[in-house]
Amino acid sequence: MRSYRLALIGFGNVGQGFAQILREQGADLAHNLEVEFKIVAVSDPLKGSIYQPEGFAPAALLECVQAGRSLETLPAAAHGWDAQRTIAESNADAIIELSYTDLKTGEPATSHIRQALERGLHAVTTNKGPIALHYPELSALARRKGVQLGLEGTVMSGTPALRLGTELLAGAGVSRIQGIVNGTTNYILTQMESGTAYAAALAEAQAQGYAEADPTGDVEGFDAAGKVVILANVLLGAAMRMEDVDRQGITKLTPDDIAAARAAGERWKLIASVEKTPEGVKASVRPTRLPLSHPLASVSGPSNAVTFTSALLGDVTLVGPGAGRLATGYAILGDLLAIARSTP
Repeated sequence: MRSYRLALIGFGNVGQGFAQILREQGADLAHNLEVEFKIVAVSDPLKGSIYQPEGFAPAALLECVQAGRSLETLPAAAHGWDAQRTIAESNADAIIELSYTDLKTGEPATSHIRQALERGLHAVTTNKGPIALHYPELSALARRKGVQLGLEGTVMSGTPALRLGTELLAGAGVSRIQGIVNGTTNYILTQMESGTAYAAALAEAQAQGYAEADPTGDVEGFDAAGKVVILANVLLGAAMRMEDVDRQGITKLTPDDIAAARAAGERWKLIASVEKTPEGVKASVRPTRLPLSHPLASVSGPSNAVTFTSALLGDVTLVGPGAGRLATGYAILGDLLAIARSTP
């Protein structure tokens, strides 16, 4: 039985989703895959910080936060450690970085991941900031230290777009990747096609929890731009930056635009695209009219999808959830299982 000790930096929805998966699936993982994951530390500035070398029962962590209590009310060897001390002094084998996303600086998550890798610890994150802004540096550091950087959850949550590209399609000659990688805008466009005005569709997205109170990152394409940079750098070997993406959001689309597309047998989608060209890798995020026959045209609501165009297989399309507590928690599990498979 292989066993991995984990320290979680952040215990919001994603961290709790991962803990729920361990609570419900931990015994099956141990029985079927002979691998065990123990949460030995959690550091969250709002929910509290605790460390126990032997690990915590996931159920105890979940019951505590769901009851509105601080994690520091639980018995533990240490309380109150900040993220840096947790990474430095816990006995974790892997750091799970789940702090808030910042697509301008990547902090504080980038510093947490860098510290973990420098210490020879595996690092897994669902945080777009560090990977969109600093992937070349962080991946090189991981290789130098002989550890792994797990990042599946940064693009399509638990839907394995990155693993499909890096592993199963690695030799297929992928030249272009197009995707719907922001569920909020896809939901809004789906509502607009059914006759809802943009403002009302945005309000519905906010009421459903798909859009933030300040939806700028989604509707102006910044979230999708961060993801397309990750696709370009991880899958096509580019060294792209956020400012290299030709970005346009959906805020200028009108009911007339929607109606014109419908009359032509087409549908508007916010398409993130990255493509190899003679001048290098180019990327864009922009509203695009797709024929209804296009594989991405039928992807509705908050779902995500990505189409790989390859020399050997033609178009390969993957559709799945792009957000959600359990879906993103599963991304963490997938990365950890990949680490376990590659560890002697």
